[in-house]
Amino acid sequence: MKAALLHTLPLDGELATVAARRFAREFGEALGFAMQDRTRIATSVLEVARTVLAATRAGRVEFRFDETAEPQALQIVVIAPATPLARLTATPVATPDAPAPVALGLLAAQRLMDACRFDEADGDALLTLTMQLPEQAPRVSAAALSKVLNAPAAKVPLGAEVSVEEVQRQNRELAAALADLHERNDELMRLTRELEDTNRGVVALYAELDERALHLRRADEAKSRFLSNTSHEFRSPLYSIRALSKLLLDRVDGELTDEQAKQVRFIRKAAEELSETVDDLLDIAKIEAGKIELKPVEFEVAKLFSALRGMMRPLLPASDVELLFEPCDDLPVICTDEGKVAQILRNFISNALKFTEHGEVRVRATYDDAAQRMIFAVSDTGIGIAPEHQQSVFEEFEQVENHLQNQVKGTGLGLPLCDKLCRLLGGAVGLTSELGRGSTFTATLPIRLPHNAGGASRAAAPPGMTGTPGESVTGTSGGQS
Repeated sequence: MKAALLHTLPLDGELATVAARRFAREFGEALGFAMQDRTRIATSVLEVARTVLAATRAGRVEFRFDETAEPQALQIVVIAPATPLARLTATPVATPDAPAPVALGLLAAQRLMDACRFDEADGDALLTLTMQLPEQAPRVSAAALSKVLNAPAAKVPLGAEVSVEEVQRQNRELAAALADLHERNDELMRLTRELEDTNRGVVALYAELDERALHLRRADEAKSRFLSNTSHEFRSPLYSIRALSKLLLDRVDGELTDEQAKQVRFIRKAAEELSETVDDLLDIAKIEAGKIELKPVEFEVAKLFSALRGMMRPLLPASDVELLFEPCDDLPVICTDEGKVAQILRNFISNALKFTEHGEVRVRATYDDAAQRMIFAVSDTGIGIAPEHQQSVFEEFEQVENHLQNQVKGTGLGLPLCDKLCRLLGGAVGLTSELGRGSTFTATLPIRLPHNAGGASRAAAPPGMTGTPGESVTGTSGGQS
């Protein structure tokens, strides 16, 4: 549907261009445009009208309103009769918005209006300027449009007096624009000062963070040295306690009463538990210090499971808990640090046995051919872990409160050590658990130890080993029993 014609104004002199500006502003006001938009419309019409008048000494301006557009729009068509478009666009000013050079007045209109279109029809040059109503503005109805048709014509006087009045209005608009520009400049300066203050604060904060990070690194290094030194210092007396208790239990120096034997067994058990804690602390300290040595060897998962089965069966509680190892003879050979893998699985199994009162603890391994990774999983039918605690169990010295704590002693180091060892081997641990139903701990490891694994020296790899750098993937395999 063609836009409704609001008014036609002939361009027959300089006063007509001023009148065109006045009409544009009044139509803009009647249609509800903001003052800034009205000024843009009026200025654009004046510049284009002057361009046409300078080139042709004749022409006309048509004011139209497209009420069907989305959003509705005011269109001003400036027509230069019997004039090639190239004559109006002869000034060589290149712009990103126009493929061809345009005159300065047309360039100003392009910058101020929402859209500018330059066409030719029947030998006439048509320059169409479009300004859209704001999307939030109410739609202009047919009744309101009829009022718009008459309002500007009554306000715009004809004759020389229009030029003086329009110049005065332009001066007022210019003064208002300058005041607005000054206000915006003041606001910009204020924001600049705030930004400078913020930048100084950010720089100071970064400096403080760097200083604190340095203190934390030093504290962490001191902690690692302390753990390493104290662990070594504890080992000798603990070894002596275990050796002496064994001599007593072997009756080397004579018989013991039943009560004495019971107390010595308590001493030996406490020394063994403390030795395990010391070993875990020492391993963690070595990993954090980057001094642990990896010894990759090729081994079969089935043989590893066989060794673990014999090692862990004595730890089975007297209650109704069964330790099951699923068959894994068809799995490929894996080349990594067998001792570290066994240590991870021992911790998983020991943890599962501690917190399973009845049912089973099941150990299995599966191979992900696409990712070239082996997934070891230890599932239990124990007490399970609530979702909000599943992340914290991998933090050092963290223990989840439960009704078995009085019966089962622990330090909260086993699972964090598993996490660190898995990362050291180029893999990751995972956990799925349901409170009251059981848990599944997984260790996802590359079948060949990556060359960049570990933080310290590595023993020589066996002949034929071709490890590839692995990525850390958190795997969760299997469900709840």
